[in-house]
Amino acid sequence: MEESKINSLNWFALYTKPRSEFKAKAQLDEVEIINYLPTVIRVRKWSDRKKKIEEPLFKSYIFIKATEKQRVTAIQKDAIVRIICFSGKPSMIPEWQILNLQKLLEETKEVDVIQGLVTGQKVKIIEGPFEGVEGVINFVSKNKLQLAVNVDLLFRSVVVNLPAESVVKSV
Repeated sequence: MEESKINSLNWFALYTKPRSEFKAKAQLDEVEIINYLPTVIRVRKWSDRKKKIEEPLFKSYIFIKATEKQRVTAIQKDAIVRIICFSGKPSMIPEWQILNLQKLLEETKEVDVIQGLVTGQKVKIIEGPFEGVEGVINFVSKNKLQLAVNVDLLFRSVVVNLPAESVVKSV
């Protein structure tokens, strides 16, 4: 393998043990591997109280931006089960998909994950707090526009509701 590919940083998705996403993050932080664990705040009810809990957006997944050597190091950590592969090769996630996800979650934590959404009109928001975010229109009504930002590799989409007047253009 040529040296430029070995030393270049690429985004990968790692599959973690159940309920071990935060542990995986801590282990990756220890070895200084760039990682991203998208989280949301959910209200959980118990019989006697309610509490806001930070939880992973994608259960059992964490993303790393790593060289080939760092990728191998990452999959050796206790909380990591494996790297996501297709046809036996580690699958890379495009940088723009991670950036879109980060931007959406900076603006709002009120998102839902829909599994398997990959169809619809691809758009880019050109105005407002989500300016520059590309996604797929999932639903349109009089009051709202529902935009899905896909992470194709995981067959998952993050869905956010936008005002109907949001300005979008076809990509």
